[in-house]
Parts: sequence; C-alpha cells; structure tokens
Amino acid sequence: MALLPILEFPDPRLRTKAARIDAAEVTTPAFQELIDNMFQTMYEAPGIGLAASQVDVHKRFMVIDVSEEKNTPLVFINPEIAASEGGKVYQEGCLSVPGIFADVTRADSITVRFLDRQGVAQELTTDGLLAVCVQHEMDHLDGKLFIDYLSPLKREMVRKKLAKQRKHVA
Repeated sequence: MALLPILEFPDPRLRTKAARIDAAEVTTPAFQELIDNMFQTMYEAPGIGLAASQVDVHKRFMVIDVSEEKNTPLVFINPEIAASEGGKVYQEGCLSVPGIFADVTRADSITVRFLDRQGVAQELTTDGLLAVCVQHEMDHLDGKLFIDYLSPLKREMVRKKLAKQRKHVA
C-alpha cells in the first residue's frame, strides 16, 4: 500500500466534478488497490473520510470510517442521496483545508444508495456523524468544499490563513 498526496485548497483540481464509475471497474485489482491506498492515506492523515477527488482521482467514490477503533471501513461508489431530513449545525474540518474548522448545516438523517467495495448495490439510512461525513465527502465529488458554505469574507480569511501556513512550512 502507498500513501497518496492529498490536494489542498485552493488547488483548482478540488473543483473537478467526479465521473461515475463503471460497475466492471469496481472489482479490478487496480481499483481495489486504490481503495486500500485511500484508506491508508485517510487513517494516516488522520481523517474519517476521503473522497477520490481529494487525491486527484476524479471518480465518484469515497472511503469513510467514523469508528473510534478505525475498524469499520466503508466504501461508497457512485453514491446518491435518496432521502434526507432535518437540519443540524455541525463543526466540520477537512483534510484538504488543514487546520480550519467551521459550522455547516447538514441534513441530520439521510438515506444513501451506492455500490459497495464488491460492486453490490446497497442502501443505508444513517444519521449523526456518518450522515454528515457522507454529505461532506459527496460534496467533494461534486467539486464543492465545506468552506463554500461560509461567507465570501470568511472564505478569503481561510485562503489567507492557509497561504500563510504554507509560507512558514516552505
């Protein structure tokens, strides 16, 4: 397995809309290895979700594990939200926007349809952290970041803060 580089805001590749995956591709060794690499990258970062778009693979899938023990890996291929209800404010962060956290309003309960790692159609109804994580990662697949929910002024402050952080690292 290998760690993959995570794109960081304001990289324009994060704005690319991901393409649907052909079901035949799901079970190929190369795709399964990419899934493994994404999990390793997510756990190492550390994070609880990672969309393929964040590692410059513009295909419609994501990996998530919200368990404390990091032993409940989930793969969502071609996810679609079939139903949602409620609205709640959650504080979100993102591996592509390091060190930044902000309140975002998300549906509190969702039903998502997707293919699992083996290419089998699934439907999952969930709430709380997993529901928020699914919505957050699906935004990445559509070229959207959680900071897009912020005011233009706050978004500009985030951009400047990240630029300053990068300057100190370089």
